[in-house]
Amino acid sequence: MRINVITIFPEYLEGPLGLSIPGRAREAGLVNYRLIDLREYATDRHRTTDDEPFGGGGGMVMKPEPFDAALGALEGPGRVVSLSPRGCPFDHRTAVRFALESDLTLLCGRYKGIDERVTEKWVDEEVSIGDYVLSGGEPAALVVIDAVVRLLPGALGDHDSAASDSFYEGLLSAPSYTRPAEHDGRSAPGVLRSGDHSRIEAWRAWRADRATRHRRPDLLDLDAAD
Repeated sequence: MRINVITIFPEYLEGPLGLSIPGRAREAGLVNYRLIDLREYATDRHRTTDDEPFGGGGGMVMKPEPFDAALGALEGPGRVVSLSPRGCPFDHRTAVRFALESDLTLLCGRYKGIDERVTEKWVDEEVSIGDYVLSGGEPAALVVIDAVVRLLPGALGDHDSAASDSFYEGLLSAPSYTRPAEHDGRSAPGVLRSGDHSRIEAWRAWRADRATRHRRPDLLDLDAAD
């Protein structure tokens, strides 16, 4: 898989993409990251990538020309995604869809956003990682990349690890415990140390359902359950 990120701060992403699962996946040849400095495609001597919005108002808008040039220079950008607070919520299903792409291009906006003509011409979809505004799309790009890359076959080295994560089956995950069995006067549940796999799976299913009902009832079709 190839992931392109168009940004005015490529150095923001360089460190994190070399660490942990994203870094190991690249070393294993599962993914290739290409960080594209948008300023390299600006045409003036100041490498300007933003300007005042038409119609007035505060803030700045990212100019269309650098994005046009950067995207046009890519050989097959694949699915183009703009990271924006006005986008559709990014969730596990979206991560799965993105993980099936051979090429994925992420656009990191700044200020008041990207000129709409870029979206109309190039963007397949806009996604948001939450109902809040960040200084730019770079943190959101890292979130998307991490969620997508860990789903690539071989990235985790253990499919069961991903299959037991929250949202994989539509629910939150059950609580997890490790050694020591006793810590600070609290014990890990005996069922998890019993070796009885059918009881363990039943316990995890019960706790996953309980956690989801308590914290994220929106994930459940409660009317159907009733």
